[in-house]
Amino acid sequence: MTLEKNTSAEQPLITAVIVSYNSGSYLVDSIRTALPQVHEILVVDNASTDASVELCNSTFPDETKLTILRNERNRGFAVACNIGAMRAKGNYLFFLNPDCSLENNAVTELMQVLQSDSAIGMVGGLLTNPDGTEQGGGRRAVPTPWRSFVRAFGLNKLAHRWPKLFFDFHLHKQALPEQAIEVEAISGACMLVKRTAIEDVGLWDEGYFLHCEDLDWCMRFRQKEWKIMFVPTARVTHALGVSSKSRPVFVAWHKHKGMIRFYRKFFMHQYPGILMWLVMLGVWVRFALSASYMSIKRALRSKHE
Repeated sequence: MTLEKNTSAEQPLITAVIVSYNSGSYLVDSIRTALPQVHEILVVDNASTDASVELCNSTFPDETKLTILRNERNRGFAVACNIGAMRAKGNYLFFLNPDCSLENNAVTELMQVLQSDSAIGMVGGLLTNPDGTEQGGGRRAVPTPWRSFVRAFGLNKLAHRWPKLFFDFHLHKQALPEQAIEVEAISGACMLVKRTAIEDVGLWDEGYFLHCEDLDWCMRFRQKEWKIMFVPTARVTHALGVSSKSRPVFVAWHKHKGMIRFYRKFFMHQYPGILMWLVMLGVWVRFALSASYMSIKRALRSKHE
């Protein structure tokens, strides 16, 4: 699958691609905040079983900017992003989660940074929780196997003594910068990308179903020497995990499976043989523990209801 160039003289500048699965009213709120800031919105629905699509149709019945594409089955986040990218008319593609609400000037702030340097390929905004605090993931370093090990066992608490050895890949606990800074990775929840960069790097890796595909894309952008920028002035409220709350074990499975793919793809040469097997074992042990915890928690909740 390749990205087709749009040669239309009247093409929109920015196309927002929103991948949705059972997003409810959050999808409507996301579209409402994006409409004044972009020229086209493509909602790619992954076979939702709730009324989110119908709610969008009734809320925006005559909106010419909005197109809803419906998949017959849930094909995963990366595939849906690529479907949107293939249909997009803009020179800039804005990947936005359906549980994200944009502040009024968010896209303008992102565009200013993205257009400021021909070497910048993608930019992301400041993801905040509903209470206004910064959310993890909006700015981060690549979670290498070692960095993930450090965080999993709480060794990042030693970073003040040995910062290079016990570095925490989540950067949201650091002081918020006053202006845009280059980072190793941003979140796929809010990602504005140049079409020319996508043509150079390629589309999302469809080998991921859910989670880690944004890290993969960031790695590939950096391999092609495209800069990735975090823009703190572009504020985005992210409800986080709206579509996944009903199936936490399913989501956890694909998250850990995606991490295995990510490690094999980019770090196999650094962790040969038994070391990589130990890394993979650690990932699956972590999944087993988290899945057991979630199952017990759900069973206890059901018992008391």
